[in-house]
Amino acid sequence: MVWRSVVINQPARLKREHFALVVEQEQSARVPFEDIAVIVLNHREITLTHPVLSACADYGIGLYSTGDNHQPNGIFMPFLPHSRATRMQRLQLQLDKPSTKRAWASIVRAKIANQARCMELLGRGDAERLHSYVRRVRSGDAGNLEAQASSYYFPHVFGRNFHRSQPGWVNGALDYGYAVMRGACARALVQHGMLPSLGLFHSSEQNAFNLADDLIEPYRPVVDLHVAQQPTRSDETELRPADKVALIGLLNVDVSMPRGRMSVLASIEQAAEALARLYDGGSEQVLELPGLIGLAQHAFEM
Repeated sequence: MVWRSVVINQPARLKREHFALVVEQEQSARVPFEDIAVIVLNHREITLTHPVLSACADYGIGLYSTGDNHQPNGIFMPFLPHSRATRMQRLQLQLDKPSTKRAWASIVRAKIANQARCMELLGRGDAERLHSYVRRVRSGDAGNLEAQASSYYFPHVFGRNFHRSQPGWVNGALDYGYAVMRGACARALVQHGMLPSLGLFHSSEQNAFNLADDLIEPYRPVVDLHVAQQPTRSDETELRPADKVALIGLLNVDVSMPRGRMSVLASIEQAAEALARLYDGGSEQVLELPGLIGLAQHAFEM
């Protein structure tokens, strides 16, 4: 079970020694590749060798780069590791419209239910209002209840004057957390032979991660809950290294799934596997989507 997140915030040289990643700094570290889920490169003076890239592909590790604003701006993923990737991509293209719309409705219901649970855990707003939206979502979310839920949810979770376009620490943290989740979704989709660019609902020609942007939706409230629980930082705009480590650590918090309680990362793997079954002739009933239960870190057996 992969579970470690390696975040590098200082100058370093990354190299491969047998089956382990070696991070050479003032104090070097050694981590088995088989334990690593993601690596985040968050400094301009980081160099890495080709064997490290090759190992990331072999072990299915998501390797994130960050831009000048220190937000994730790219992810290196294995090249078609699935044994029947071409078949799966043909199935993606052949999925009929009714099935697509019903699947998207299921994702929207899960997202709004998790937003309601987030409000309950925070003790903010009327969660029952969102639960009523869940019951009213129909095929394709024709009533646009996802947008209606968000317009009520965000001001109650983050303050009356909050909106997603304003600069500041809260939106910076949300963007960072969402980017990490999005990369994990893309990684899982590729590992199951799917093209992340072919979405159910999202369909922008300029977006290489449309399907990842579909799959991420029920996971966004995990990030929202964490950010909303942090002390008010109205005087700050930049994330601290500790903030980024905590946001990446959300991949290891527990969520509920139809097959039991598991980490977000394991949940994303199961959700992608279930999505593959949808493309392979299943109905929207085969989808397995997460339920927010809090922010308890998953207890891994060693």
